[in-house]
Amino acid sequence: MKPLENKIALVTGAARGIGQAIAVQLASDGADLALCDVKIEWLDDTAAKVKALGRRVETYAMNVADAAAVGEAVAKVAADFGRIDVLVNNAGITRDTLLIRMSEEDWDAVLDINLKGAFLVTKAVVKHMMKQRAGAIVNIASVVGIMGNAGQANYTASKAGLIALTKTTAKELGSRNVRVNAVAPGFIRTAMTDKLPEAAKEAMLRMVPLGRPGEPEDVAKAVAFLASDNAAYVNGQTLAVCGGMVW
Repeated sequence: MKPLENKIALVTGAARGIGQAIAVQLASDGADLALCDVKIEWLDDTAAKVKALGRRVETYAMNVADAAAVGEAVAKVAADFGRIDVLVNNAGITRDTLLIRMSEEDWDAVLDINLKGAFLVTKAVVKHMMKQRAGAIVNIASVVGIMGNAGQANYTASKAGLIALTKTTAKELGSRNVRVNAVAPGFIRTAMTDKLPEAAKEAMLRMVPLGRPGEPEDVAKAVAFLASDNAAYVNGQTLAVCGGMVW
């Protein structure tokens, strides 16, 4: 038996990067996937990778900041699959600039997707998990939610809030056998970080004792562990996947 054999996993922001790697890892571990992103056509590549692993996959358009859209999509997932065993709140955006230059629009956009979005999707999904009296939720936070980062007041606030949301929902849902944990990635090699100036990359790497960036698959493996029964007594925790940037 694989760790997630025949489990149903819903992953938000699953179109690319870390979200795609998470979906593929969960499928490799035996899960069937409900993939969600703002535009359904963005999910074609991830869906193809999951299908190649022999797992069932369905795709759904979901704006995580829109309560009605979230409710509709989650209801469709539950109807299509019959249950939801795992939720990965991965959807997120950045709009970086120094606080003094940050617009209210940029603040609201990041908090709406990164934090409010996780709240809305969790609220919709846990109704099903509580009835099942079983479920695992993994929120994708960030090490900057722990340590802060200049130029990212909105993003760091959203990720710190997500860590606090993780702890609170773990306390509220534990009695129904629903576990909630977070993974906090550090400097991970993605299309976004590849575009950073070399000087910025070097500055980040100097903060990493292992001396190299992580890969999306490193994050995905941590998520898969927390989603599985191998982590059956792990609840309310934030696991930093960062090569030692923070502890």
